[in-house]
Amino acid sequence: QEHLSESGGGSVQTGGSLRLSCAASGDITMGYCVAWFRQAPGTEREGVADLDSDGPTYYADSVKGRFTISRDNANNTLYLQMNRLKPEDTAMYYCAADGWDCTGGPTVDAGDFEYWGQGTQVTVSS
Repeated sequence: QEHLSESGGGSVQTGGSLRLSCAASGDITMGYCVAWFRQAPGTEREGVADLDSDGPTYYADSVKGRFTISRDNANNTLYLQMNRLKPEDTAMYYCAADGWDCTGGPTVDAGDFEYWGQGTQVTVSS
């Protein structure tokens, strides 16, 4: 979806950090459930983290303790701080937005999100 635009991806060595940003435009706001997903070649798109007005409600076990999702309401931007990166974090990263609060369940489903960005590539070299 053209209403969301990711940036901040790049190449980094194992143990490095990146900060991804997702800016909303048009009629999309980040006021409800927003999320980061990632997809490596040949794999399904998986949820990384989500966030609503109550704060983060989901982190994938593989990123918990290393990644932090946050939102700046003033500029309607979603962030993903990625620390201690590993080669298995290599993927296209996408932001997504919904019109409802997050479910708070044990998973985050890509099918629940209507609006998507074009993706930003993260490559972690070992």
